[in-house]
Amino acid sequence: MNITQKLACAFAASILAVASASIAPSPARAQDITIVVNGQQVGFDQPPIERSGRVFVPLRGVFERLGASVVYDNGVINATGNGSSISLRIGSNVAIVNGSQEMLDVAPFLVGARTLVPLRFVSQALGANVDWNNNTSTVTIAMAGPQPTSAPNDSVSITSMHPAENSVVSAKRPAVSGGFSSSVDPNSVRISLDGRDVSSTTYVSSTAFLFSPPYDLEANTHTVHVTGKDANGNAFDRSWSFTSGTSSVQNYITNLSPTNGTTVGGSFTVSGTTLPNSRVHIAAVSTTNMGGIFTVSTGSYNADVTADSYGHFSQAVTIDAVSGGDIGVRLTSVEPSANTATTITLLYHG
Repeated sequence: MNITQKLACAFAASILAVASASIAPSPARAQDITIVVNGQQVGFDQPPIERSGRVFVPLRGVFERLGASVVYDNGVINATGNGSSISLRIGSNVAIVNGSQEMLDVAPFLVGARTLVPLRFVSQALGANVDWNNNTSTVTIAMAGPQPTSAPNDSVSITSMHPAENSVVSAKRPAVSGGFSSSVDPNSVRISLDGRDVSSTTYVSSTAFLFSPPYDLEANTHTVHVTGKDANGNAFDRSWSFTSGTSSVQNYITNLSPTNGTTVGGSFTVSGTTLPNSRVHIAAVSTTNMGGIFTVSTGSYNADVTADSYGHFSQAVTIDAVSGGDIGVRLTSVEPSANTATTITLLYHG
């Protein structure tokens, strides 16, 4: 082959490469993927992610909107609803759908504290129709057939609202919380702040909920919207508003266990709630009284633990303790920006 022929071949190869690149579909960037469920766009604090041509979304973000109850326990994901049941495991390509084994192209995975699952697979396993619009990078999901509806009733009201209804608070990131007047199904509860769905980062139990904004709120009026079902399956729909201010939220330590004055042994676990992602320093000293004259130290303990995204922290403490002595525990919580800290001291009996 002479030089002219070689140049011609190289030119033709380059033309084919350019042409192939121009017609090959390119994967959508995570932040460009839009999810629409039953006609409503779903927002996420953790954006959808595309892997190997599959769209993954946070565990609860979509599937509870499809009427599914989702439970996550030690890496195992179980979703039930619409007469179907699905079981997935983090890092495993094996799924169990209605008792039968099926294979996934890509296994569920973790991004930070978020569990991401394959959107199309789980949606279709729950009986939904899934459509992908490549031009707009939009996934549209709709349940097949008419969906049962239940009108909200007055079975559940929100109690102990914080911030209080129509109140003005100085914090930029006030903890938003409330209680339920009667027991609810925590898997059905959806929380939104100013129209933004924050359910995936809200702690919800059958009796209460707590959300700590990871971002500053503007100094204006904000609306909290809470929906869900009570223990009997009756729907409820509640909302209230408050006005935020301009200063930083103050740190706190609450829900401590064991409580002050409790009798404990040389090994016990200290747990509580503080601002999400705060660093909690735990310092403990055990003492005993010598003949009623003076007190001596018999042991000490120090540790640091980071609260999770809901503000929960827990730390096992092991210390040399003498029966009848005392154990003083000092907890200091510093929120992530290191702007606010709080300290509390507990006294336990050995």
